[in-house]
Amino acid sequence: MELTVKARIMDADKLRRALTRIAHEILERNRGTEDLVLIGIRRRGVPLAERLQKIIEDIEGVKLPLGILDITLYRDDLTTLNIQPQVNETQIPFAITGKKIVLVDDVLFTGRTIRAALDALFDRGRPRNIQLAVVVDRGHRELPIRADYVGKNVPTSCKEEIAVQLEEVDGVDQVLIRELPHELDVSP
Repeated sequence: MELTVKARIMDADKLRRALTRIAHEILERNRGTEDLVLIGIRRRGVPLAERLQKIIEDIEGVKLPLGILDITLYRDDLTTLNIQPQVNETQIPFAITGKKIVLVDDVLFTGRTIRAALDALFDRGRPRNIQLAVVVDRGHRELPIRADYVGKNVPTSCKEEIAVQLEEVDGVDQVLIRELPHELDVSP
């Protein structure tokens, strides 16, 4: 099923600048890198976290610990999915207790993905705090969750989708607004 592209809201340069700004904001808020770790939510949160790790290393000369979080089994819609979910491995090779975690994802929408990620993290320990970095906040929250670091706020309708495409996954860096076919409208 092909979705209609309504607009290209970020190209590779805009995405790079947004991530650079987010990296600086992370460092400023946390007063450096002490006890700071990055955790990317599978799928596109992982390459975004890796990019933030590199930018912060270039700025501070410190390579932050990086983890990969799979939230599949923590989703609240598993029983409603028509497909068998694919579970991938969570890879967090460090203790998170007492750490300042920056959780990284591509799009913040309803907040349900982040709720699942929080559940998964608290099963692994008790961090000092958890901050959220996203490329796009598109609104339409169903849960009281907000991002600490946002590349771009993009008000959308429920008939639209935000597609963050990354070189590592999709072969191109860009952010698109796409129109959903009428039968896939997610309006309440």
